[in-house]
Amino acid sequence: MNPNGSSCALSVVVIGRNEGSRLMRCLRSVQAIRGVRGRIEIIYVDSDSKDGSAERAKALGAQVIVVHPQRPSAALGRNAGWRAAQAPVVLFLDGDTLLDPDFVASALPLLKDPNVAVVWGHRRELHPEASIYNRVLDLDWIYPPGPSEFCGGDALMRRAALERVNGFDERLIAGEEPELCQRLRTLGYRIEHIDQPMTLHDLAMTRWEQYWRRAERAGHAYAEVASRFRDSDYPLWSAEVRRNRIHAAILILAALGGIVFAVVEESLWPLLLPVVFYLGLIVRTARRVEWKDPSLVTRLLYGVHSHLQQIPILIGQLSFYRDRRAGRRRRLIEYK
Repeated sequence: MNPNGSSCALSVVVIGRNEGSRLMRCLRSVQAIRGVRGRIEIIYVDSDSKDGSAERAKALGAQVIVVHPQRPSAALGRNAGWRAAQAPVVLFLDGDTLLDPDFVASALPLLKDPNVAVVWGHRRELHPEASIYNRVLDLDWIYPPGPSEFCGGDALMRRAALERVNGFDERLIAGEEPELCQRLRTLGYRIEHIDQPMTLHDLAMTRWEQYWRRAERAGHAYAEVASRFRDSDYPLWSAEVRRNRIHAAILILAALGGIVFAVVEESLWPLLLPVVFYLGLIVRTARRVEWKDPSLVTRLLYGVHSHLQQIPILIGQLSFYRDRRAGRRRRLIEYK
């Protein structure tokens, strides 16, 4: 029983904005949950969609909450959902995902430990074959199981823990889940990643522009979240922010150095030096992620991604610092 006296066993909060048929697929996967005793309520929070998503969700039996934010964020939608939820346990999903029917039954036993606030499983891409971006970014979702510092947007959470920290920070345009997890960890809660399929994600990325904007958004999130925890006992992403600056600077300087020497020497041979340097980095990364995927080609592509993304990540960082100095707050960086 929850504090309100309801017999609701699980609340599922799905957030979305113009997800179309993906949202319907997501809600149907929630309706297929197995192994949960008690009533399951489904709450869909719509961020001012223009494609009729709210009406479609209502037709499938979901409770619908529509928000009209001046500055949209996933955190705002998630907060609206869990605050309206009745169950002591809340499952958060993005509207472009498919839930594994057995994830919740596998995750719930861990919440018997009062020190566990969040349980999450494996998220993978639904169509990795659809584009080179989907194929490569699928490996970004893979983490080793066990205690973790943070979770992603799909996760099972203890409502009481959410109440203690007042939920997600709605000022963040990205990185709201790790930021929430860090505040939970400062209170002594644990985040558990289990070796269990959780969701399939429909990245639907087919264009270079989408890839760039996604990485830029990540850089903005790294810088903003790191700035909040820099002087705390639990710094988050401070090391990643520093590594990105160094990594991106080395890549840029290596390229510029090759170009300058090529001009001075009036030869293309100096350009081979940064190329060989980049290839060495790519091969090293491919070896390091062998545990993620047996395909050498996929791992080499992932190596390219791991280093190439450092440039837009750095740009995202710099945009955060620029906006902060100007007293501006960045609007949501969308890539779909």
